[in-house]
Amino acid sequence: MKISLIQTALLWENHEANRQNFTRIINSIGEHTDLVVLPEMFATGFTMKPELVAEDMEGETVQWMKAIASQKGFAITGSLVIKEGGNYYNRLCFVYPDGSIKTYDKRHLFTLAGEDKAYTSGSEKLIVEYKGWKICPLVCYDLRFPAFSRNLEDYDLLLYVANWPSPRVLAWDALLKARSIENMCYTAGVNRVGQDENGHNYPGHSQVLDCLGNELAKASDGEEVITISLDKEAMLQTRKRFGFLNDRDTYTMVK
Repeated sequence: MKISLIQTALLWENHEANRQNFTRIINSIGEHTDLVVLPEMFATGFTMKPELVAEDMEGETVQWMKAIASQKGFAITGSLVIKEGGNYYNRLCFVYPDGSIKTYDKRHLFTLAGEDKAYTSGSEKLIVEYKGWKICPLVCYDLRFPAFSRNLEDYDLLLYVANWPSPRVLAWDALLKARSIENMCYTAGVNRVGQDENGHNYPGHSQVLDCLGNELAKASDGEEVITISLDKEAMLQTRKRFGFLNDRDTYTMVK
């Protein structure tokens, strides 16, 4: 499977401008891809004012994702601000080429920025099945909590979409590597770049690692698209050779 990670700056609380920017970048991808991955809150930036920007699942940004997926023939995923049932969610949407959608609401809300006061936490882990792959998509701060991402489902690809700031980029790099090693799967993280309205700078460092933690591709600190082919059979052979997942602990998550 071939995936494309889009690393770019985000325009603050401006859905239309961000959709236009991502359309421009997507149209510039000069090769076939199966899955396009966008950053966290890709339509607005990491805002703590959901009442100003929230859409519903019939809103323009979800419709844009459906149109892009249909026109281009690939799946697309990223998180956005969704209002549902009177609550606001940092919701990842995984949109298939046929327009069907799977969703995951960010479980670990970033208390340092007050995300837990503005948004409602999700509780259900999502495993997406797509083109013979099992994919576990998570959001930003989830990266710091390995129990929730533990590979109990034998998934093949772990995805993180993020707005991860420069002061903690060492943790971003180290934890992505750790998640790939402990879960014996491909791991991809897409981060934004630029500065937001709160003065936070974002370093990029979007990257893809194999199931042993080897770096396959890594972006710098500017706008960039990483497109890379992943070999599921090679990963499965490595798992079979070492057998580390056979010795994993089993447990039930409680909130």
